Amino acid sequence: MLVRVLLVKNKMIVLVANTSWSVFNFRGGVIKRLLNSGCFLTIIAPADEFSDKLRAMGCNVIDLQMSAKGTNPIQDLKLMYTLYGLYQRLAPDFIIHYTIKPNIYGSLAAKLAGVPSLAITTGLGYTFVNSNLVAKVARGLYKLAFRYPKEVWFLNEDDRQEFLQHRLVPDYKAMLLHGEGVDLKHFAPQFIGRVETEINIAKPIRFLLIARMLWDKGVGEYVAAAKLIKQRYPQTIFQLLGACGVANPSMITREQIRSWEEDGLVTYLGTTDDVRPFVADADCIVLPSYREGIPRTMIESASMGKPLIVTDVPGCRDVVIPDQTGLLCPVKDAGALAHCCETIINMDAEQITKMGLAGRALIASKFDEEIVITQYMKTLNRYLS
Repeated sequence: MLVRVLLVKNKMIVLVANTSWSVFNFRGGVIKRLLNSGCFLTIIAPADEFSDKLRAMGCNVIDLQMSAKGTNPIQDLKLMYTLYGLYQRLAPDFIIHYTIKPNIYGSLAAKLAGVPSLAITTGLGYTFVNSNLVAKVARGLYKLAFRYPKEVWFLNEDDRQEFLQHRLVPDYKAMLLHGEGVDLKHFAPQFIGRVETEINIAKPIRFLLIARMLWDKGVGEYVAAAKLIKQRYPQTIFQLLGACGVANPSMITREQIRSWEEDGLVTYLGTTDDVRPFVADADCIVLPSYREGIPRTMIESASMGKPLIVTDVPGCRDVVIPDQTGLLCPVKDAGALAHCCETIINMDAEQITKMGLAGRALIASKFDEEIVITQYMKTLNRYLS
């Protein structure tokens, strides 16, 4: 390990993403390891409330003006030249890009600036869920840009194969990273829910969906399943946790969520900086998403010993062993989702606990943050040596 530390010591590493929030919440462990190894770390991302938290960790943070979902080609070219100018001024030793626009325009800017880079696709999103003109253009841009990074990492094998089949990335560059890792100590089982502490008292089962409030996350199917379940099990609780009204073509408005609440279908919990109390209080965590990279909230919830219900789609299926750690259901099928919820409702406390602990074991073997950090460090040492 000493050799690895020395190779990154005094090197300038730059991370580029579409939000400071995602850098802080998803890559905090990697950042700590890099800083402790003696490198200089700069974060380039749009400013938000997490920018100062990154500075407090010891990072240099640069505000990036970027519309993550915009499709204006002039603005995108401006983004590329902005990044090119920053890379020339900073003269980093290595750059890591996350999400679609930094991956495309950042990779091109890094090539122009003569700086080696790594691209990490955190999920394919609308690029592959849809087949419209914007998606086709995005694929073409990926193919152009991904000629230049040293490696391109994918969070699940389905996404990697999708890029290879479309010939968007050379085979020798396409690597697999099993999610972005979870801190097993931070997301530890806390058996404080009703199932454990009040085992002899009949309590309604509590389902929880944690995600941005988007149709593509399967929120509509979740609400429809709640309506079906409540016809037979009216006391069952369905909760939503996550931001609504976000800038996304698949956005769900606060007014829509309020309408569901007024109908008695769901309870909206808003947003939080710490999901653990909400996860601990739930019996089962649900994500009926149309497609994911690796759903962070699902590996965090499984790490806390909670059973999962997820759709049988790329990314989601990677975090569940069917009928052992959770349940898989077909995508965009509210009836099937309701059936999965009913299966959980009819389990006893011992079965729910057993399923949750099996999920914890799966996460420890496959998604431990230390595994992810080791891959980062080995890769950086390989290209910085």
